[in-house]
Amino acid sequence: MGIFKAENIVKNYANHRALDNVSIEIPENTVYGLLGPNGAGKTTFIRIINQITAPDSGKLYFKGRELKPEDIHSIGYLPEERGLYKKMKVGEQAVYLARLKGLSKHDAMKKLKYWFEKFEITAWWDKKVEELSKGMAQKVQFIVTILHEPELLIFDEPFSGFDPINANLLKREILELRDRGATVIFSTHNMGSVEEVCDHITLINKSKNILSGEINDVKNRFKTDEYKFLLKSKVEDLSFLPANEYKIIDTKDLRHDCQEILIKSLEPKGKNQLIKLMSGHSEIISFNELIPSMNDIFINVVEKSNKN
Repeated sequence: MGIFKAENIVKNYANHRALDNVSIEIPENTVYGLLGPNGAGKTTFIRIINQITAPDSGKLYFKGRELKPEDIHSIGYLPEERGLYKKMKVGEQAVYLARLKGLSKHDAMKKLKYWFEKFEITAWWDKKVEELSKGMAQKVQFIVTILHEPELLIFDEPFSGFDPINANLLKREILELRDRGATVIFSTHNMGSVEEVCDHITLINKSKNILSGEINDVKNRFKTDEYKFLLKSKVEDLSFLPANEYKIIDTKDLRHDCQEILIKSLEPKGKNQLIKLMSGHSEIISFNELIPSMNDIFINVVEKSNKN
């Protein structure tokens, strides 16, 4: 069993079912992507993990036993909607929030000094929160979320308000947290970020879990058996490829007599034979199997789910 497990979680609001028998198991020391369109049920699920609200039915497990109220001290949560007190000074508020997480004032000051220097925001210690940019305030909240070194971290759209440089800074920190033993639930709409940081994903749509798995396994599951060749010389006649085994999707003439060809194999094991056939007619400069992006998979799976 992973660090966190949800079994058949159901949550209703008035006439709306937010979660419909959702089951998820999150392995330790991973970054786990929680994906889905707006209104899919992700935020409700996160609120249930944090015990802000309770499920109507189903069971929650933390570290192999049922989730208890005191487990909240082992969880760090960075919500999408930020909640800093605008009139308080940044440092004063950071210490206050660290004390709420159980740190002594001495330990809080020591750790905050380290993180403020690392994130290059020490100069803002005595400024009021309302003076911070959105990205700067995000850095402060990120720091106070991880300061007590929780075993399970939940980041809801953590890169919101960040420029690309600071977004990359946060991505590196998230991966370092995982490498140091933390488990991260990462909720986002940015599929590029998912490919960069996530080990596993669950996709929720219309309150249901419609796709789960290790990210490379998920991508391989949605392969289309399409291959791209870059040839050193043009091949005018491709009739040597059996029409019942291969489909020519596109050909493109490039400079220096090179040619790019996109081919779909209609047979499950047609890759090796395809390479052999092509190499008999031109020198192959490069060969790539086209693997769908998480963005393509997200759109494909959600659209199919919406039709059902």
